[in-house]
Amino acid sequence: MGNTSNAVGSAVTPVTVEELPGLNTLGISMARIDFAPQGINPPHTHPRATEILTVMEGRIQVGFVTSNPQNRLITKELQKGDVFVFPEGLIHFQKNVGNGYAVAIAALSSQNPGVITIANAIFGSNPDIAGDILAKAFQVDINLVYQIQSKF
Repeated sequence: MGNTSNAVGSAVTPVTVEELPGLNTLGISMARIDFAPQGINPPHTHPRATEILTVMEGRIQVGFVTSNPQNRLITKELQKGDVFVFPEGLIHFQKNVGNGYAVAIAALSSQNPGVITIANAIFGSNPDIAGDILAKAFQVDINLVYQIQSKF
């Protein structure tokens, strides 16, 4: 089991071409996601892969958001043995909604799917995205942007 003692309560263990060079040119990879109770795999996207998630243990709420202009949230609660598909490039997430630990296995349609965790990319970029840009984009006070950026 991965170490879920972190701010989000999850651990992702990838098996991509970086970890297993034998996957080169095969167009597949996998990941194990371990969740503490109420742990999340925060909103993220895979720019080069569709993901198929299978719940191995526990109850997991999953969801993704369709593209502009609808930005429709598609969500479902999964149990052991259930499967869900996240289309390539769309922002998606998972949350353990059970009382115990949960485990899921993700299969991805690329040996190098990439991952962009939305909060990390927006508030933890290096160098920082200017606070006034984020304040205007999120329609919040610039001091709130600085407060959030300080966490990343």
